[in-house]
Amino acid sequence: MLSIIIPALNEEKYLPLLLRSIKGQDFSEDYEIIVADAGSKDKTIEIARSFGCKTVKGGLPAIGRNSGAKIAKGKSLLFLDADVVLPQGFLENSLCELEKRKLDIASYRLTSKTNNLLFKTAFHGFYNNFIVVSQKVSAHGAMGIIIRKEIFDKVGGFDESVKMAEDHYFVRKASKFGKFGIIKSAKIFITLRRFERDGYLKTFFKYFLCGFFTVSGKAIRSDFFNYRFDHYSKKEK
Repeated sequence: MLSIIIPALNEEKYLPLLLRSIKGQDFSEDYEIIVADAGSKDKTIEIARSFGCKTVKGGLPAIGRNSGAKIAKGKSLLFLDADVVLPQGFLENSLCELEKRKLDIASYRLTSKTNNLLFKTAFHGFYNNFIVVSQKVSAHGAMGIIIRKEIFDKVGGFDESVKMAEDHYFVRKASKFGKFGIIKSAKIFITLRRFERDGYLKTFFKYFLCGFFTVSGKAIRSDFFNYRFDHYSKKEK
């Protein structure tokens, strides 16, 4: 079984898009969806349950992921952000490649349906190429991470004291316990709300600094970036 774990907070706009893309997969194996809710005031929990998801109490993303993992029944765990969308074949391709390459933990290239040249250059170009080229020496993972449950347990889950880029920090730790790779046969569609809310240049610079910490092996434990889980949905209410 595959356990799909989604931390969420006030995601009534985006969560249905993700859940429909999961339910629409041509996937032969059993799976469960667990939404770890951080106290939503909108219809997030109602939507999750209407799609047959299990719900647990969450918190910041690291807390939500750990809470979901505690009740997960799957041998593999797939952690997804609530505002992404999966292309057809994503689940089947991911698990097949995981087995074929004998990977224990993996992440994904990111894409979107934008024509913004800056975004396409930075993400479709630099970020995706960088994480692929460096995957054997430096693990990176954002928006989507798949890992075998036994490896997750050995790592001890996500470090809940990390304030930002906890996903990158987690895969770096996990890569010491098992084989890491970037999935070649599937990408994740992401929204641009982070960039539209804070500005493209500011967001790229923030991610660059996060990347510097990640490559150096350090965790961001101070609230230097003033990260707030619900930050990006407030403009849309």
